[in-house]
Formats: sequence, structure tokens, C-alpha cells
Amino acid sequence: MTDLTQILAGDRWSYWRIAMWGGAALLLALPAIAMQLNASGVDWSAGDFIVMGAMLGVACGACEFAARASGNGSYRVAAGIAIGTAFLTVWVNLAVGMIGPEDNPYNQLFGGVLLLALGGSVAARFKARGMAWAMLAAAVVQAVLGAIGLPVDQRGAIFSMIFALPWLLSALLFRRAAREA
Repeated sequence: MTDLTQILAGDRWSYWRIAMWGGAALLLALPAIAMQLNASGVDWSAGDFIVMGAMLGVACGACEFAARASGNGSYRVAAGIAIGTAFLTVWVNLAVGMIGPEDNPYNQLFGGVLLLALGGSVAARFKARGMAWAMLAAAVVQAVLGAIGLPVDQRGAIFSMIFALPWLLSALLFRRAAREA
């Protein structure tokens, strides 16, 4: 039986690419459809669609880059998890904020987690071993920022600390990819 990492390392990657880009297009279309159906609470402006489209384009483009950076399935899954976590971090902060409301200046600190993950990845020249350390650092900083936010917003802080888990999973998978190389 083939596991996900073998599928992603093989020729069937093109199916995943179609699913990824198609899913992104569908995700962008959902608010437009909901607005046509007069769904309460869905009122996106043109700017909202542009920002979300740009975010989805960057995330999908980063996945494409990761797929070309390594043929290793563990590497590709690790990169996908890291990219997805970064995407969700930005989305949550723009929509409602991690800690308190979206306009809480504390939420800007989570951009530092993203810069740490990206900067560490660039410093490691996108090699699996260095990426593992960068994602581990992102997990630790994510958890610490969440813990510091506990007095301000307990629910948001716990939610934020949970975001350390996918960073950690990504680190473990990058470590596995480094051992497999």
C-alpha cells in the first residue's frame, strides 16, 4: 500500500496540483456564491477578494516551488503543512485575530513567526535539515507568543498555541526527509 509521501514523490503529483489549484479557486469562489445566496455575515469587498486571491496564489505557488525543490515525499508533505499553517495564520489574523480582535497590535507578532520560518528556510537554502530547525523554531515561538497572550485572551491564546502543532509536525517531517536523503 502506498502512503501519501510516496504518492507525492511520484508521477501522480500532477493530480495533487490540479486538486490544489482547483481547491484554491473553489475557496475563492465560495464567498461570491454565498453573497449571491444572501448568506448572512458574508459581505466581501473587491479588496477582500484581491487579498484572498493573492494569498491563495502565493500559497499554491510556494507549494509548486516545494514540489520542485525535492522529489522526497516527506519533504513535500512537510512543506505543504508549513505553507498551510502560514496561510491559516495570515487568514485568521486578518479575519478575527489570534489574540483578541484583528486590530490588536499583539497579532502583528505572529508575522514574526512567519518571517522566522521563511528566513530560516532561506538561510538553510531550502535543505531539509535546516528546514526542520526553522520549523521547530517557528513552533516554539508560536507557542511562546500564545502563552504570553493568555492574560489578554485565554481562548485565542490556546488557539494560537495549538498552531504550534502543525509547525512541529512539519519539522518532524523535514527531519525525516533529511534522514531519507
